[in-house]
Amino acid sequence: MAWIALFFAGLLEIVWAFAMKQSHGFSRLVPSLITLGAMVASFGLLSLAMRSLPLGTAYMIWTGIGALGAFAVGAAFLGEAVSPMRLVAAGLILTGLVMMKLTAQS
Repeated sequence: MAWIALFFAGLLEIVWAFAMKQSHGFSRLVPSLITLGAMVASFGLLSLAMRSLPLGTAYMIWTGIGALGAFAVGAAFLGEAVSPMRLVAAGLILTGLVMMKLTAQS
């Protein structure tokens, strides 16, 4: 259950990061509200996952899902650059996430 909560917490991190970008510095109401709601839900699920997962594992995977997802959303929907070096960097983050999951105790 902790891993499922952590996965959805990471997905919600992507949502709030994208919504924050769309809020234009919290100057647009709907994206600002989505940002705040997704943040609260993401933190809530992260705290639930941390009840049984080690801090370092949970936090790294949460931020990694958010980082990779934000990179993908930025490239797919915001026209952000996708260069070979950025893809290598994303691959290294993904490798770190897989290694952290494989070595996790819970």
